[in-house]
Amino acid sequence: MAYPFSDFKYSDGLTVVGISFCTAIVCEAISWVLIYRTNSYKNLRSSIDKASKKLETMKTDSTKINIKKSKTKKIDRVETSLKESSRDLSLFKFKSGGVVALVLFVVFGLLNSLFEGKVVAKLPFQPFGLVMKMSHRGLQGNDPTDCSMAFLYFLCSISIRTNLQKFLGFAPPRGAGAGLFPMPDPKTS
Repeated sequence: MAYPFSDFKYSDGLTVVGISFCTAIVCEAISWVLIYRTNSYKNLRSSIDKASKKLETMKTDSTKINIKKSKTKKIDRVETSLKESSRDLSLFKFKSGGVVALVLFVVFGLLNSLFEGKVVAKLPFQPFGLVMKMSHRGLQGNDPTDCSMAFLYFLCSISIRTNLQKFLGFAPPRGAGAGLFPMPDPKTS
């Protein structure tokens, strides 16, 4: 199958990067339709922003002044509220995760069939053990700098989608925390 620019040295790699970019745009469009444009998401996000700002000011005030028990209880209440809102936001975002995962699996399957056994890029370094197994997956030969489609697509998907979310303003709020699986509170353990 002939691609545009198929005579170009980096055509396969650029094709994978381009498809990854397009996939990220499609995934963010799906997320916008299912999540970001809804009022409940906007309310959750604003409550997280307000709670994190309030907590930040309370903590800076408490470092200046001697901490009273009532102030500590207020800080704990705001922290609990922030954790609950963050968990609710994560659960709310979870519903689009299945649709986005399906899109990513379909695109990955398509790319895998198109670039099976083909070197799509050359790494500028020799990767170590586990990374080399991932970067050389499905390729013939012993050149450790050869890069398979799966590794390049994985790297592009992570970096492009994260940066696209930041650019579009869909990144999680500052105080959103760990989401569905928060770290245990060291004070209670």
